[in-house]
Amino acid sequence: MTVTPVPDAAIIVVAAGSGMRLGAGAPKAFVGLDAHTVLWHSLLPIFGARRAAQVVLVVPPGLEGNAQTEAMDAAATVARRGEASDRFELVSVVAGGATRQASVAAGLRAVWPSVATVLVHDAARSLTPSEMFDRVIEEVERTGSAVIPGLPVVDTVKRVAASGAVGDTVDRDTLLAVQTPQGFRRDVLDAAYASATGEFTDDAALVAAAGHPVRALDGHAHAFKITTPADLERAKTIVSGKAQLAMRVGIGTDVHAYAEEGSARTLWLAGLEWPGERALEGHSDGDVAVHAIVDALLSAADLGDIGGLFGVDDPAVEGAHADVFLTRTRQVLADAGWVVGNVSVQIQARRPRFSVRRLEAQAALSELLGAPVTVSATTTDGLGFTGRGEGIAAMATALIVRASDRSAFP
Repeated sequence: MTVTPVPDAAIIVVAAGSGMRLGAGAPKAFVGLDAHTVLWHSLLPIFGARRAAQVVLVVPPGLEGNAQTEAMDAAATVARRGEASDRFELVSVVAGGATRQASVAAGLRAVWPSVATVLVHDAARSLTPSEMFDRVIEEVERTGSAVIPGLPVVDTVKRVAASGAVGDTVDRDTLLAVQTPQGFRRDVLDAAYASATGEFTDDAALVAAAGHPVRALDGHAHAFKITTPADLERAKTIVSGKAQLAMRVGIGTDVHAYAEEGSARTLWLAGLEWPGERALEGHSDGDVAVHAIVDALLSAADLGDIGGLFGVDDPAVEGAHADVFLTRTRQVLADAGWVVGNVSVQIQARRPRFSVRRLEAQAALSELLGAPVTVSATTTDGLGFTGRGEGIAAMATALIVRASDRSAFP
């Protein structure tokens, strides 16, 4: 019989809220997203994480048995999928308190003595991916600091008085929309809770008030908190999509005209620089192959197009090459729960002679996307603008796969 090592990390899952704003007639964690509850879905990525951890569920008094059942089923589901061994033996269940802070304190009291790192996670952020739990644990261990994931604030934020009068605009570049799991050294979190004299909205604020440093790291778009009926519907849509559609295909095209003869620009094509060849016009480097790939990937994920992600007047894109476009697109897909399966792109041009560098281009693009990219080139027998030598065109086809199903993709 395999004996599971005693973990040195714990995840306190706070699931004791009433969910009054949700208006679903039950405590939020026990509301259904599909055939399973919010709590069940929140446990799947925890049990599927690379790092095994003690899991302390903090639930409303009287629902401890229900939580045990949800945890047992979630752990067995992950084990059947082959993502991890059955980790139900690592689960503890305790009753929560009257406030979130009291509930976390109850969870802390149930953490095993062997644990050195503690994560606190809201069950209402039920679609948080497994990799976030691993990253937070590793960052706490690496830095010794408290760690909070979050996303940049993209909306304009203004101060508003109680009367409704609008005041000054807040610099959003200094703001972070904070998520969970938040990670802490166990001794730091214990001491902060022991000395707390007031109520805090999150554990990082409590730890910071006790004089400890807090670091931020990138969060995830799917780690949003289910608070309102609209949030619940969003989560249901995402869960439904994961269940029904594991792979999607997108197509993208791009064309650029040649720059004027004698232009100081350099031709960039398929991620490579082509010295001595006539350059293409464009706000960036004009790489039609890369731009077609971006459009194909965004189309497959239903995330718009290249113009929406990289504005034509954005100074950050001026002169940018494949690394900027493909790295950013890959991250946007990952935030939406997708990974790249493979990409095929065809270039239509009279020049340059592409075959001599085809393998080099494939290797460069594949490395940037973390997936196989095949590149081919053709002429159009003198037809059309490419045949007349007025510019270059490219067409790409991309296959993407749900991150949760990537193990099924060769």
